[in-house]
Amino acid sequence: MEPFLGVCLGVGLAAACGFRVFVPFLAVSLAARSGLVSLAPDFHWITSDPALVAFAVATVVELLAYQVPWVDNVLDSVASPAAVIAGVLLSASTISALDPSLRWGLALVAGGGIAGVFQGATALARLGSTVGTGGLANPIVSLLESGTAVLVVVLALFLPVVALVLVIGGGVFAARRLMVRRRAAAS
Repeated sequence: MEPFLGVCLGVGLAAACGFRVFVPFLAVSLAARSGLVSLAPDFHWITSDPALVAFAVATVVELLAYQVPWVDNVLDSVASPAAVIAGVLLSASTISALDPSLRWGLALVAGGGIAGVFQGATALARLGSTVGTGGLANPIVSLLESGTAVLVVVLALFLPVVALVLVIGGGVFAARRLMVRRRAAAS
């Protein structure tokens, strides 16, 4: 059962990375320090004092920066690859009971994939908000994304199976929306 819960937790955290890159890292650092989450041995650095401080500062900066219209769009260009990398790392950090090749394979496909899908969806939502309102509604969109990141992290930590089900459902919905937009843009 432990490998399954680790996968559920990892995929949930990866999805949260699609909304905000550093919120899940800060939460995992705190959760691992308190004993709520056990990390793979090569990821214990996440619980170190310097890592905790760095994640806390980065989280505050990220949350504040996303509240500034137009800056949030620029951040999306950096956050897109960063979210995928973060999703892979956090997934791999929680899937500790599997063979390393299987752990990293799952982390790359499931963690990186789901983080990329949610990051793509949030970037499109913000772009739509920017085009539709000239950026005036972007702080509201960003606040909703930040709240969703926190909610997904909490679900992943305390109800990992529920988080996995919701993430898969949300991922399918987001992927379909992305494909519809791409088809509309192509025609």
